[in-house]
Amino acid sequence: MKDLHISIEKNGEQTKVGTIQGDGISDAVFRYDRAWLDREDAIPVSLSLPLQEEAFSSKKTKTFFEGLLPEGFTKRSVAKWMHADDQDYLTMLSGLGQECLGAIQVMEGNSKPPKARYTRMTEQQLREFAAEGAIKSAELVTALHLSLAGASGKTGLYFDADNQCWYLPEGTAPSTHIVKQSHVRFKDIVTNEQLCLTTAKNLGISVPSSFAVNTEDENLLFATPRYDRVLTEKHRVLDGLPVPLRLHQEDMAQALGIPAENKYEIVPSGYCEKICGLLRDFSSNPIRDILDFWNRIIFNDLIGNTDGHLKNFSFLYDENLAGLHLAPAYDIVSTTIYPGHTRTLSMYIGDSNAIDQIQRSDFIEGAGRSGIRSAVILRQLDTMAEHFEKAISQAADTLQEKGYKDAGTIKDRILETSGYKYL
Repeated sequence: MKDLHISIEKNGEQTKVGTIQGDGISDAVFRYDRAWLDREDAIPVSLSLPLQEEAFSSKKTKTFFEGLLPEGFTKRSVAKWMHADDQDYLTMLSGLGQECLGAIQVMEGNSKPPKARYTRMTEQQLREFAAEGAIKSAELVTALHLSLAGASGKTGLYFDADNQCWYLPEGTAPSTHIVKQSHVRFKDIVTNEQLCLTTAKNLGISVPSSFAVNTEDENLLFATPRYDRVLTEKHRVLDGLPVPLRLHQEDMAQALGIPAENKYEIVPSGYCEKICGLLRDFSSNPIRDILDFWNRIIFNDLIGNTDGHLKNFSFLYDENLAGLHLAPAYDIVSTTIYPGHTRTLSMYIGDSNAIDQIQRSDFIEGAGRSGIRSAVILRQLDTMAEHFEKAISQAADTLQEKGYKDAGTIKDRILETSGYKYL
């Protein structure tokens, strides 16, 4: 019988909130502990799993907790490393759950967590990670007991910015950065993502300060500071390094109780409307967050990002779990610059999800369904479209000065292929 203990970090301390128990994935259910329910400061681990005494169904349990795991090739590789079926999310979670996205920790029964420590990486190790592709990424996340949602080759590492050193976070030691391999995805993906993020920042969208890691060859790594990790003045010290606090987060698929395999809106299902409903009901600043969310929807169309699915939007909780808000934007790339890639957006805007067909009327319709006055959305659309070319040109110039030699070419491809030319 599976017996997984679920805890959540608050102000730097892990507290058990419940258990997942069952003979397998078909009957495993999550239930909150009585002690957690009795606390005045108790919160649900997910908006889709509200505080209640009764156990949740195996389907609801699986939808949220499987959403903590990697997807696609990385998931299959991790399952192979663990000698598990790639549908057995419980076994993978028990092996990877000591360091998840957000503040949740998963432990098998009453077992003690592995020792936390930071081990400095050599230049050779960084080069190997950059060069060896998604298999090496899967090997690392398994060895480090690390669970990162998503389908690309990536892992969590600790970066000592003062000394420009990278460390492997072992056991329950939290990482500070998500590091992606460049060549396991698309050509020039590092420059592409950095250009898109810099453009988004120029247009006032909150994004992490990502950067490329030069491994002295062409296999670049792309590092993004984790917005769900934060250093405070009262931080602990481990192996001479300050230990960040974990901040709870959940992506919109988890919050809505939608399985990861349905993260793309294939048929009209009101994903934008549903996200705005969550923001309106639960955000600490709903008006700001709803407008920020629509800015990102507009930006995805302008930049040609057809991969802006439910799992690429998240809630981020305060360190004391008292409030939540829309997390910074992440995983933004222009997919339309790659020949043959879909021109279908991941979420409908009004009645359309085709970049070549979306019109102002679709934004008006989408705004109305989300409970927003059309004039507000059209003003945001016009402002962003008006400043887009200047913002991306400035971003390309900045990156070229930093050594991203193909930034200008990618900028031109975006302007030629994205939704910008249709608005």
